[in-house]
Amino acid sequence: MELKTVAQQTIHGLSTRTDNAAEMEPGRGKIPALWQKFDNCVPVDYQHGERVYGVYSNYESDHTGKFTVLAGFDGKSLPSDVKLEQVVIPAATYLVFSHQGEMPQIAIDAWTQIWQYFSNPDSPHKRAYSVDFEYYPNGNQIEVHIAIS
Repeated sequence: MELKTVAQQTIHGLSTRTDNAAEMEPGRGKIPALWQKFDNCVPVDYQHGERVYGVYSNYESDHTGKFTVLAGFDGKSLPSDVKLEQVVIPAATYLVFSHQGEMPQIAIDAWTQIWQYFSNPDSPHKRAYSVDFEYYPNGNQIEVHIAIS
């Protein structure tokens, strides 16, 4: 993991409201269906540099409360046949957890590492629970950016 300063950026996509308890229970999680819908409805132009993001925001409290997740991309040409929402990733310094390998295992591994790191009372960083995001530089790499206070 490393600290990275990120510039503000706007991400467009589809969102849902959920919580970690639902996502851990087979058949109740909303995130897999959200990503499937995004993949089917939104054409991402990877060849010209567009990239995919998963943005977590509107935290009700901490990791036990509800939050909004947006499956999105940083493209400039938005599809006209799909109503997309937008979320702004604020400029800030984030603690970044990176993993490489096969999806969805790299996302699972990254979030497992994050939960273990922040559950340690001696961790030098504390989660802000403002806006966190996953960035996918390519199909087998994830960088999860966690806002810290």
